[in-house]
Amino acid sequence: MVQPWHTLDKVDTPDGVLELRKRGERDYLILINNRVLMNSSANRSELALGELAAKAVASLPSPRVLIGGLGMGLTLRATLDKLPDAAEVTVAELNSIVVKWCQGHLAGLANSVVRDPRVSIRIQDVASAIAQASQPGAKQFDAIIIDLYEGPGTSIDVILDPFYGSRALKKTIEALSPGGVFAVWGEAPDTAFEKRLAAAGFAFERKRPGKGGMRHVVYVARKRV
Repeated sequence: MVQPWHTLDKVDTPDGVLELRKRGERDYLILINNRVLMNSSANRSELALGELAAKAVASLPSPRVLIGGLGMGLTLRATLDKLPDAAEVTVAELNSIVVKWCQGHLAGLANSVVRDPRVSIRIQDVASAIAQASQPGAKQFDAIIIDLYEGPGTSIDVILDPFYGSRALKKTIEALSPGGVFAVWGEAPDTAFEKRLAAAGFAFERKRPGKGGMRHVVYVARKRV
């Protein structure tokens, strides 16, 4: 028998009602206005996103990593598992309630990931964090990981989109150290985004993790030295 979903918590946000639901022992959903943002049982591309980005910088003595979006903490967990003890990982998350969920209801899902000593969390738009790091004299990141519920696609403004537009990509490359990595989750491949990556100065690979079912895309781009 299929078990029903139960609401554990919800809060009003500028984008609508953000809600956490649970079914059984380990099935969780995060929704906004009843639209599913994350499902704890469908996360292979998010895990691949963290793993691939982290592997690309793991040989550095103390890599600095920025992750945009905390979600259920699974991408963060996958990232940390591939990084050395001296790494510094900053997570930019818009909603403090999501941090609370990862400290409480979702803590067991990702092994209390937000309490890892390598992690610092900012209640901040990741676009703002990238803009700060892009300023002259600012400390750059070795990897920037964008794990948001909407990836690049045809509906975005190709110039002004705050994450995937051409102006944003220029700031992102300025926020990265030489050879730095920019990893992005998306619903599907987007050739226009790929052209903007190349124009901004990135070399990139497109990955389709897993076999069968819903195969999302992970872009792993590297700043040309």
